[in-house]
Amino acid sequence: MATAKTMRLRQRQPSRWKRNVLLLGLALAAGLLATMWSALAAKGRASAAYAARTGCVCHFISGRGVDSCKGDLGPDPIMLSANDEAHGVTARYLVFARQTATYDAAHGCVLERWDQ
Repeated sequence: MATAKTMRLRQRQPSRWKRNVLLLGLALAAGLLATMWSALAAKGRASAAYAARTGCVCHFISGRGVDSCKGDLGPDPIMLSANDEAHGVTARYLVFARQTATYDAAHGCVLERWDQ
């Protein structure tokens, strides 16, 4: 009788090695992200700045739609949005960076200053 009860308890509880492997994997992923964070942030700033300026030129000078301009940017995970009232295009690179380029008839598309 005690054996059947013990068997039922073992079947209900997940094994500890699965939990430990999962925790180890999460710890390794968090460590990898922490060590790569500054490199990803730098790539994100540069990619967002390039995408904002390219999107601004594409949208305001070439007269194309923002969705059409996304194809010019390549495979990077960039999101573009246009503000037609302010004559600006904002590019976001995942959660790492955001950059805006504003169109001015005298100067063309100009990026906003970077925060260091």
